[in-house]
Amino acid sequence: MIAEKYAEAYGKVLNAYVLPTIPFNTSEEHANYKGTVTISPNLISSMIEEMMVCLMRQGFTKFVICSGHGGAYWEGAFIKHMNYKYPDMIVIHPHHNHDAWHSAIQAAELEGLDEMHGGLLSVCTAMWLCPDKVKLSSMGSHIPDEHKKFADFMGWDKLTSDGCWGSFQPGIYTAEQLACKGELFWTTFIQRKAEGLKAVLEDAYRRKVETGTQT
Repeated sequence: MIAEKYAEAYGKVLNAYVLPTIPFNTSEEHANYKGTVTISPNLISSMIEEMMVCLMRQGFTKFVICSGHGGAYWEGAFIKHMNYKYPDMIVIHPHHNHDAWHSAIQAAELEGLDEMHGGLLSVCTAMWLCPDKVKLSSMGSHIPDEHKKFADFMGWDKLTSDGCWGSFQPGIYTAEQLACKGELFWTTFIQRKAEGLKAVLEDAYRRKVETGTQT
């Protein structure tokens, strides 16, 4: 759902063709929890490359990738490899405004939030996007700081009590307040990431394809 919000906003500012969202990603850290589907970085990279090659044959030369999962570490390596492999196209990610997260946290009045996955912000997000799927009950637990150094190495069932790297306690905010914070956070975050995106894409294409300028 978040990836669809990204794509809708970026497609609008770019006046671009938007492909349907791919519903699966790399989620090895959550794979030991029932219901999680994860696919390998090699498979998703190959699939997206095939899609891009198909579009390049039709004349598309500029691509923006947006992932709704922060743990999709294949994305950066894939973008660099595609730009190296195909000299007549450009592919970028929309991470040029580094203050987007901080701006969104401020807008939603969530300063001091310290979570990686499955906490207050996750509940706010779900209450905005799909409130009928949410059970407002306690979740998460304290995660020792020393566990962070292992977060990219193993499943989170080894490091957390319930897969949440954050916590939520009901009763602090109403359902309406939670949904409002979710909407404020994501609309601010996505709007900030969309600002200047067209200029970045056009400049990257010009530097790489049209002039070959290196800085």
